[in-house]
Amino acid sequence: MSTVFEQRAAGVADPDAGLGPAELAAKYGLTISGRRPSLAEYTRQVWQRRYFIGAYATAKLMVQYSSSKLGQVWQVLTPLLNAAVYFLIFDLLLHVSKGIPDYIPYLCTGVFVFQFTQAAVLSGTRSISDNLGLIRALHFPRAALPIAFTVNQLQQLVVSMGVLGVIVLVSGLPVTVNWLLIIPVLLLQSTFNAGLAMFMARIGAKTSDMAQLMPFIIRTWMYLSGVFWAVDSVASKLPHWAGTLIEANPALIYIELMRYSLMDSVPASSLPHHVWIMAAAWAVIGGLGGYVFFWKAEEEYGRG
Repeated sequence: MSTVFEQRAAGVADPDAGLGPAELAAKYGLTISGRRPSLAEYTRQVWQRRYFIGAYATAKLMVQYSSSKLGQVWQVLTPLLNAAVYFLIFDLLLHVSKGIPDYIPYLCTGVFVFQFTQAAVLSGTRSISDNLGLIRALHFPRAALPIAFTVNQLQQLVVSMGVLGVIVLVSGLPVTVNWLLIIPVLLLQSTFNAGLAMFMARIGAKTSDMAQLMPFIIRTWMYLSGVFWAVDSVASKLPHWAGTLIEANPALIYIELMRYSLMDSVPASSLPHHVWIMAAAWAVIGGLGGYVFFWKAEEEYGRG
């Protein structure tokens, strides 16, 4: 069979004359390089890379503090120092702790749990823009990156939870059966964080300034999330709609559930209404919504 070039040399009419690029690609079976797969196929690819995600997250954890003399000790010192600063400001200076029993474990739980969400969102925002070399060199589902960063932050939180357990016990609070609830709380929060990290990864990949703006947004979110104050005492003083919005805050929900799990001085009556339903709903909405939102732009990552 003669080629198109041979046909042209022989004066035969070009069979592709008048065809546009899309029509030519369809005629010869050409497809887009890096074409986005279906959602089901994409999910299968992400699952196949689960070992890569785990290894990448662990490697990031090992090298994170490798240049400092204290090394991995900073995983524990960082949240402890944050908690110490907030204790100085909100307890010793502003006396926010009035009416809150066992304020030190109460505060530390809020700081540790919120820092998990904060770090996952901030690292997720930069996960694409900071890894363009890896994205352009290797073919893999890009969602693996923000998921790996969330796993990395979860690994750090697990270490911090051991320290938090010691703080709770030293404060005189007993070990109760509610400690078993720590596992489902962490699973729900991790799912929500991963979805939020993927959502912000797509935004950060398109808007480089978002990485600079996010710390201010996160800090505002922290002050609205009951890290330092009791939600029931504040929500009762606000209009009904404002109190409802505060109680629906996902960061506050996961913080309150963790306090309830660890501290017997936090009764179930102090939790927002339908707290477990809302925690599960945020995990589904945040996790699945962020995943689909990220997947829709799969073809665009690394092409800018």
